[in-house]
Amino acid sequence: MAKFLTLWELDTTRLPVDPKERITNWTMPLNMVKDDLKSGRTTDWGEFAGGGRGYAIGEGTEQEIHMALSRYVPYVKFEVYSILSMSQIEEMMKALSRA
Repeated sequence: MAKFLTLWELDTTRLPVDPKERITNWTMPLNMVKDDLKSGRTTDWGEFAGGGRGYAIGEGTEQEIHMALSRYVPYVKFEVYSILSMSQIEEMMKALSRA
């Protein structure tokens, strides 16, 4: 199964100005993140100090990752990177040395 690093950023133009409303609006996505962690779709998640941006690490296919992230649109923007494991890198290096 492929592993992906996702960098996320809240779209602050979609957040309410009222702090109480903002907390209410942020609770639902946080509960979705908890569900993703519990199910194993996401293996690690965090928010950078200063807020509004962070990262997630998940496993699956490109389609599974896309579907999982689509639930957070339009309130969150994403950059997704495929991660190669150490064994994948070693296999690639061996193949290159035979070329």
